[in-house]
Amino acid sequence: MPDTALPSDWTEGAFALRVMTPEGPSVFALLKGAAFDMTPATGTCAAWLNGDDPVGAIRGLGVPAALDLPAAVANARHAARDPAKPWLLAPVDLQVIKAAGVTYVRSMLERVIEERCRGDATQADAVRAEVRAIIGDDLAALVPGSAEAAAVKAALVAKGWWSQYLEVGIGPDAEIFTKGPVLSAVGAGAKVGVHPISNWSNPEPEAVMAVNGRGRIVGATLGNDVNLRDVEGRSALLLGRAKDNNASCALGPMIRLFDEGFTLQDVRRAEIRVTITGRDGFELDERGPVGAISRDPADIVAQMIGAHHQYPDGAVLFLGTPFSPVKDRGAPGMGFTHKAGDVVRVTSARLGALENEVDRTDECPPWTFGIGALMANLARRGLPR
Repeated sequence: MPDTALPSDWTEGAFALRVMTPEGPSVFALLKGAAFDMTPATGTCAAWLNGDDPVGAIRGLGVPAALDLPAAVANARHAARDPAKPWLLAPVDLQVIKAAGVTYVRSMLERVIEERCRGDATQADAVRAEVRAIIGDDLAALVPGSAEAAAVKAALVAKGWWSQYLEVGIGPDAEIFTKGPVLSAVGAGAKVGVHPISNWSNPEPEAVMAVNGRGRIVGATLGNDVNLRDVEGRSALLLGRAKDNNASCALGPMIRLFDEGFTLQDVRRAEIRVTITGRDGFELDERGPVGAISRDPADIVAQMIGAHHQYPDGAVLFLGTPFSPVKDRGAPGMGFTHKAGDVVRVTSARLGALENEVDRTDECPPWTFGIGALMANLARRGLPR
């Protein structure tokens, strides 16, 4: 993990990361391979990224630091962590954790299938074939909210096949929800949690936008929006139960800041890969282009934050997943579901690798360090808040 978690060109870019140190959570920057401690000047990652020029602030405000990054990445592994030494955390603190759903045709169709199955995975293959026979895959060419999309909606309503997931997939309004509370995300190397009530769960590997309090996208990272498919399939009103559970949100390993060498266009051109390796010998390896998204990342961010929604400390926004694993695990037709011990690895060449091991939510370390604890820690250290 240490050698491969970092982006392929990490010594050429600008990055924001958070590290747990013996003193408490600290904010670090990497600029062309050199480490800088931003904590004395900004206190939090959110305050740093809310500045006018986050990259320029690295040399202007950062203190050169002797951070052993590979060692901090290695020490983030839950099974081998030495709490007396630094380890990598999720790279956000006070930012709100938001997510967009149903932004890719493939995942949109899988949501329709969940709905038609009422959360019963044994029916998935039969329903999948029925859905594709009626809807097909040609929705990828539709522009959400367009006249053409409205015509498709009318045709599907006439057939009795309209769905709430198609509404947000091709309608004018994106699905944007709160994935988890501030500071609840886990980082690379930590366990990720699946609630034991679920018998049909999966990872959702995604590109994640880092957005400041003024709505400007300042960088990107990787995320795993762990999902309980059977719970959401029973009712969309159970989205909170399906999405917001202990350790069910992973982010990292770092935020790559936009600069002259890495921009939003690079995110649009990126490919995301997910591999899953189970203790039972199961293996899955899939890839998906971020650019297959039906709504542009900038458009989704504009729906998240603006005149009607403000996030003064900024936000991170999961863009949605380009794939939902459907490979059979066990009996034919049963599809994919997580098992304890699965190692999930989400990678993209210029964003690095986010690797986590799956466990029950009640077997993952409980979340105990919230906003109050962070503010108290910064105060004890005499740092800005």
